[in-house]
Amino acid sequence: MDFDTKEILYEKNMDMQLYPASTTKIMTAILAIENGNLSDVVTVDQESVNLTEGSHIALEPGEKLTLEQLLYALLVQSANDSAYVIAKHISGSHEAFVKLMNEKAKELGAKNTNFVNPNGLHEEEHKTTAHDLALISQYAMQNEVFRKFVNTVTYTIEPTNVKAEARYLRNTNKLLFSNDTINVDGKQLPVKYEGASGIKTGTTSHAQNCLVSFVEKDNQRLISVVLKANGNNVYSDTHKLMDYGFNNFSNATIGYKNEFVDNIKVENGIQKFVAGILDNDFVYPLSSDNMGKIEEKTSLRENLAAPISKDDILGTKEYYLNGKMIGKANIISTMDVGLDPATTLSHKILSRWYLFVFALLIVFRIVVLQSRRKRRSRRHSYRMPYIN
Repeated sequence: MDFDTKEILYEKNMDMQLYPASTTKIMTAILAIENGNLSDVVTVDQESVNLTEGSHIALEPGEKLTLEQLLYALLVQSANDSAYVIAKHISGSHEAFVKLMNEKAKELGAKNTNFVNPNGLHEEEHKTTAHDLALISQYAMQNEVFRKFVNTVTYTIEPTNVKAEARYLRNTNKLLFSNDTINVDGKQLPVKYEGASGIKTGTTSHAQNCLVSFVEKDNQRLISVVLKANGNNVYSDTHKLMDYGFNNFSNATIGYKNEFVDNIKVENGIQKFVAGILDNDFVYPLSSDNMGKIEEKTSLRENLAAPISKDDILGTKEYYLNGKMIGKANIISTMDVGLDPATTLSHKILSRWYLFVFALLIVFRIVVLQSRRKRRSRRHSYRMPYIN
């Protein structure tokens, strides 16, 4: 998936519900970052310790760590006990945190996801899809704090109030650092992938090997998701996906910020037209076959009239590939356009002052004539008394 546009470049069964294992912790971590403070001191509870199976860092009841330390344990060492402790700290209970996870998933468009726990330990109803995980990961990787965690290879948790020795953590994601070799299309290559930066592994007997990856190079950013792979095939498949994306697609700038669109007519303005330009670049990953096939459509606001301010949205430019809209950019005004005084009622009235003077003269004449009639009427009706 292209990181910037969320366009799918290649997929196989991307909407099939599967077990995500510890890639679940991507959601746990981003919610903890958004709803907690890294400096929070968290006390480990007995329930979280009792629930823990699989990977852990041997947290003990009553032990105190910062939320930051727990997140390193979660994302570097993939500690299941840390996930439970974080969930309870953020939401007060594991159940409330799981509800928060599912709400966030729906918000991000991950419609085929159902989380049951915060760490990915196997439960029958705990499922997601490759596409949903890509959407969740694309959101998480926009957060600089999250990126720092998932790009950390080693981390040390210093002694705590319970543990006298330091804990040394090492990232489970070999894509970041390992020189172990894998077979990629018949070639033996290092697991490490140039430009890789996170994000999360996952392994259970039911889920098999899972990996969500992020790679940035040549001004292009891609996310890949591999679920239910067999052993190191999870890395081989990731290499193939990333190679396919980088070798076959490039981010083409189709619309440019400040690109002139048209002189657009403005009703009742001091200026009759205003120059419309694009507010931002529009970039899209295109294969060589699709270069030159983009079609454009301009739509303007109806009844566009003054006053208009600089940067007001005048309309949109839409971009289509093979009949499908792939994106759009706003068309904005380059200047302020004031209301033409000649179009206002008061100006119209003032501009026809002679009509009002004429009307006033007529009214005055009517009043004078009526006044004269009344005086004559009173004279005729008044008679001096006859004296014999």
